Amino acid sequence: MMMLDKFLEYLQLEKRYSPHTITSYKKDLEDFSRFCLETESSEDLKAINKKVIRNFIVELSEKDISKRSINRKLSSLRSFYLFLLKIGEITVSPAEGIASLKFYPEKQIPISEEEMVTLGDRISEGGYDMLDQCIIEVLYQTGMRKAELCGLIFEHVDLDGCMMKILGKGNKQRMIPISESLASLLRKYLLVRQPQEDYASCFFVNGKGKKLTEKFVYLVVNKYLSLITSKQKKSPHILRHSFATHVLDNGAEISKVKKILGHSSLASTQVYTNANIEQLKKVFNKAHPRASKKDEL
Repeated sequence: MMMLDKFLEYLQLEKRYSPHTITSYKKDLEDFSRFCLETESSEDLKAINKKVIRNFIVELSEKDISKRSINRKLSSLRSFYLFLLKIGEITVSPAEGIASLKFYPEKQIPISEEEMVTLGDRISEGGYDMLDQCIIEVLYQTGMRKAELCGLIFEHVDLDGCMMKILGKGNKQRMIPISESLASLLRKYLLVRQPQEDYASCFFVNGKGKKLTEKFVYLVVNKYLSLITSKQKKSPHILRHSFATHVLDNGAEISKVKKILGHSSLASTQVYTNANIEQLKKVFNKAHPRASKKDEL
């Protein structure tokens, strides 16, 4: 497993991947290593061939593992063997030429603007935990990821200037503007925030004064979204999805939304433009210089 440790160190120090991403790679490769031990009586990942990887994919499929998850594991194997090629441990990658499984991603339905207004009204009536309220509003009003919220640094939040500095995937930093109303809510939270000394740098801390966990954030979001919607997806990501959909529906430039979300490519942001094609038609017909009032897409 020495090669695995070297690979994980490479991801951390050279690729500068987040701890969450490195943990995912580690789990994928450990799963494959256990499979090799069970089927090949060996954990030597340098000695396996394409057939072993294909058999691994078959076993995962038979266990009803989703195609998305299988493709992620295959991607981890590709990266691992490319690393072994780079450092001269192998001459040919056994993962080369093995195609990802084809699948059609499930369309995620965002929480509607009306539902979010309903939730905001219910929370503002009082009786709800201040931290919970901040989690919901920050995720929905900024579109940040749950890991980014958990890792938000106290000194990176400028409430007077209404800006936040976010540390995203690959340790890339970006600036996100926030509304005056959100800044006001966060000031109220700071009055009750009581971090332990070791977690003073964390903007958000739990009731014990420690850094928030992603599981905690998920449970909070799921609980509150369950109050106002019967949609199947009630996760922090659906709030990010809803943020992007709503701001695009209301005329925001897709390039600016891309920057706020921290996407590396415009294609990732364009996913959200499919949520409301009728709204896009209206924007086009209203704004395009060659479109007339009688024209329709």
